[in-house]
Parts: sequence; structure tokens; C-alpha cells
Amino acid sequence: MKTILIVDDEPRTREGVRKTLEAWSSGSCRIETVSSGVEALEWLQNNEANLLVTDIRMPEIGGLDLIEKLEQLKHPPVVIVISGHPEFDYAQRALKYGVIEYLLKPLDKMKLVQAVELALKREEQIHRIERMEKLVDPKLMETMEHENVYNAQVREAIHYLDEHLHEPVSMRDLADHLHMNASYFSVLFKEQTGLTFSEYLTKQRIQRAKVLLTTTALPIAEIAEKVGYQTARYFVKVFRELEKVSPGQYRNNVRDPEDTIQ
Repeated sequence: MKTILIVDDEPRTREGVRKTLEAWSSGSCRIETVSSGVEALEWLQNNEANLLVTDIRMPEIGGLDLIEKLEQLKHPPVVIVISGHPEFDYAQRALKYGVIEYLLKPLDKMKLVQAVELALKREEQIHRIERMEKLVDPKLMETMEHENVYNAQVREAIHYLDEHLHEPVSMRDLADHLHMNASYFSVLFKEQTGLTFSEYLTKQRIQRAKVLLTTTALPIAEIAEKVGYQTARYFVKVFRELEKVSPGQYRNNVRDPEDTIQ
């Protein structure tokens, strides 16, 4: 359930926004209200919101100051600003902070609902991007980004590994496939990618496993087999060494149920 926090020091506006959004959401969203920026910060210390709808002019902490402080949160909400003043400076600062929409009072209910729908879609996109970033090993991403400048044999080796991760591939096997001396291939691969063959293979296998853990309901043992590990026990050991959590814990931490294929 998505949570929307409404912040406005004017009771009439605050309640009007709450009633409009409760009618629109039909119980699918949790709607919370507070009357000041100070109360909003206190609420956000103990709760998470997906969307913040805030007035811009409030005593003590104004809307823009509140938005600026959101950056300190682990999971800051997306923001819609409402204001009775169409000042250009306010709007410009709001856009600088990544505000989704700047709505003027008196609020048009249709525009408010449209802005909320857009903001929640944007929040979901941000959420998905954050989860995808957790799937990607930074060093592996760097290696892939520079692939076009690698020696043709190293590029072929990378493509071969990508297609045969589920098989027991050794460095000698791959060197033989490329008709290369194993020692020379080892040096060339490390020189070009910055990773040893073993490091690269392990990172790719764990990368593939992370995708399967977060997008399927396959058992851990089956995932281990699909990424080239002969025993689930050894797979769990390697996964924990790289990710600092077990595959099961990783799945629980990162997976979105909507992304899972049963």
C-alpha cells in the first residue's frame, strides 16, 4: 500500500486534499496529514511515505526547506508542491529539488489527482531503478561498458562465458576454445578487463543468480545449478562472500512481488 503524506498549515486545504485523495484511492493508499513542516519531519523519522504533498508557505519550516531536508532520508518520497502564490522563484527552486508538480490554490481536484497519479508512477520508476542498481556489480558494469575496446579474443571470451555460465567452464577450456595458450590468455584477460578470469566468472554467475532470485520463485538449489554451481551449498558460500547475505536473505530484501514469475 502506497503512503501519501499531506503537509499544510491550513486545515481547510489539508482536509480537502485528504478527502479528495481518499475518494480517489478507494482505500488503496494510506493517506496521512500533518499541519507543519516540523510535524512532517517528525513523522518521517518513524515512517516512510511514497509521496509528499506539501504547501510551500508554512511557519517554522516552509515547504522548500522541508523538501531540502528530505535528501537526508534513506528513501525520500517524491513531492508535489501546492501554493497560493505563483512566484517564479518558488517554482524554479521546486523544480531544482525534483518536485513532480507545482499546483496553485485553489486546487483543481482533477489536476490534483492527475498529479498524484503521475508522481506515484515516477516513484515506482525510481524504486525499480534502485532495485536494478542493487543487481549490478559496479566492477562488472565497468567491464561491460569498456567491452568495445577489448581485444577481439577477450570479447569472444566474454560472449562465450555469457552463453555458458550454466556449464562448468575452466580457463583452460576457454583458452582451448579460442585456440590460445592458457597462460597468455590469463594475462591478456586480466590486463584488458581488470579482473582475473576466476573473478569475472564468479561475478557473472552471482549477477545472473541475483536476477533469478529477484524475478523468479525458483528454489535456491535450482538457481545454483542454472548459474554453473554443482552444489547449492557452495553457491550459498560464494554468494555470501560477495553479497554479505545469503541468497534467501537477498531475495527477501530486494524482490518486488509484482516482478516475480511463479
